[in-house]
Amino acid sequence: MRLQAAVAAAIITAMTLTGATALAEPSADFDYGGTGRYDQPWHGFAPAWLTLRDANPADVGLDPAPIAGALDAVTGWTKPGPAGHPMFSGAVTLMVHDGAVVADQPAGYAVRYSDGAGTELPPDQRVPMARDTIFDMASVSKLFTSIAVMQQVEAGRVDINAPVARYLPEFAANGKGSITVVQLLTHTSGLLPDPVPSLWQGYPDIPSRVRAIMETTPANPPGTTYSYSDINLMTLGLLVAKVSGSTLDGLVREGITAPLDMSDTGYNPPASKLDRIAATEFQTSPPRGMVRGQVHDENAWSLGGVAGHAGVFSTAHDMAVLGQTILNGGTYRGHRILREDTVRQMLTNFNAKFPGDSHGLGFELDQRWYMAGLNSANSAGHTGYTGTTLVLDPESRSIAILLTNRVHPSRNWGTINPARRAVADGLARSMAVRPRQGSTEWTATAAADQAVTLSTKQLPVRGKTMRVSFDAFVDVDAEDGDQLALQSSADGVAWQPVPVLAEGVGAPQGPQPALAAYGHRRWWRVSAELPATGFLRWQFTKAGIYFGRGVYLDGIRVQDSRGVLLDAERDPGALTAQGWSVVSR
Repeated sequence: MRLQAAVAAAIITAMTLTGATALAEPSADFDYGGTGRYDQPWHGFAPAWLTLRDANPADVGLDPAPIAGALDAVTGWTKPGPAGHPMFSGAVTLMVHDGAVVADQPAGYAVRYSDGAGTELPPDQRVPMARDTIFDMASVSKLFTSIAVMQQVEAGRVDINAPVARYLPEFAANGKGSITVVQLLTHTSGLLPDPVPSLWQGYPDIPSRVRAIMETTPANPPGTTYSYSDINLMTLGLLVAKVSGSTLDGLVREGITAPLDMSDTGYNPPASKLDRIAATEFQTSPPRGMVRGQVHDENAWSLGGVAGHAGVFSTAHDMAVLGQTILNGGTYRGHRILREDTVRQMLTNFNAKFPGDSHGLGFELDQRWYMAGLNSANSAGHTGYTGTTLVLDPESRSIAILLTNRVHPSRNWGTINPARRAVADGLARSMAVRPRQGSTEWTATAAADQAVTLSTKQLPVRGKTMRVSFDAFVDVDAEDGDQLALQSSADGVAWQPVPVLAEGVGAPQGPQPALAAYGHRRWWRVSAELPATGFLRWQFTKAGIYFGRGVYLDGIRVQDSRGVLLDAERDPGALTAQGWSVVSR
């Protein structure tokens, strides 16, 4: 008990020093979730007994269409596009909601090309993707290292507030003596992104490469900036090996993959599994040819394939097991790899003073650029350079996994971020946003750089003022300019903005010219007082590239001192829609 108290105190101290933002406690009217619901977020961990099971989307309250659309899109991206080649050679997409595996689909090829120019192999020599294809997880490996670190914290061997040099004295070289373990975990150490020169080019053997990591010179003072760095996790991989007396791959095997029965996950996969491994890049420098079965990252390769920043190979199913373990608070099928309080802190934002770079202890948080509609302040995950993605959404108990070999045959073929977002959005949009009043609601459908409107017919002007009230659900790309605005007009031609007041969880404070937000997942009650006028309309403007769960309106009502002017629940025909439609979820 004393050890647990000490660990908790150390984590609280680290949060104080780094300005960490803990997960918010629910308000008094918090809804404690609902399967298949997007507008009723869960609070806390899933039950420890929850395990993965196959299910049809409809069996857990999901709309199958958005999921099917995302899977079709992924398949389409494995075919040649405008650039003359596919976005990626192949992929496995896996989606989980409340423990139910609602999608598990391979597409394209694990091995497709013979050289870096993209020369396709004969059809009989290609290897199709399969559900059990093994992928080089690239930087998703950082999550395994981070879990291994926190297991050493639980064992009392590591204090995350302590200087790294306490455990690796040689790390203090070149002004790094004050860098702490938590700064490595949150990428606030001030270290360079990668070793310069690279380990494989600049040093002849593993001992000299390890020494180069220890002797690296910071680019910025620790704690002053966020800078994503492979060196942070390289160092942590060496640290856990030192304090445990084991090796990083041994720690990951004994502490994570063996208890969770992740039989296809680990470093340096055996030759017996080569026929299931997706190829990565055709490399000429170093002259490795078509890389398959060895880690793609050159620095990890130069360290023997086991490094804190890269080197793990895994399957979509194994990654789903790890994801469910985290959503369950550190346990799966009766095997606990982390305590609940440790997982909670791993999913807590330690980088509050670096907006846009939210980060827990190893986990990336609140990254809309790939978490898309599953994003919130509590969403966690990581991506990998080879084309891998893991998104965990505790608020809907969902997991979105997209594993691709996007660097096969060349890293220069471009980004897969649209596919990452499509998968997360597909799962998010399959969940319901239920009407607040009656059986239907209005939702907007707008493409980028488009505005759509929902307008009233001409209203009688019977006095000096009128009041508008409605329910609004808003989950849009607020940072890039998406917004929902209420507007008024005397003639239906010239429109003026109407300030509105929103109430509810996550609602902005005070009158607003427009509504824009994401991640709160709650309906708001919205009202406005304005001079009596002949026309009103709701305009949704789509400006950014991220779509989120969208905009919904319900319970629209307009009245003046003499009574009701419009009640859309009783008379939906009183509204004219351009780009809006009536839906039931």
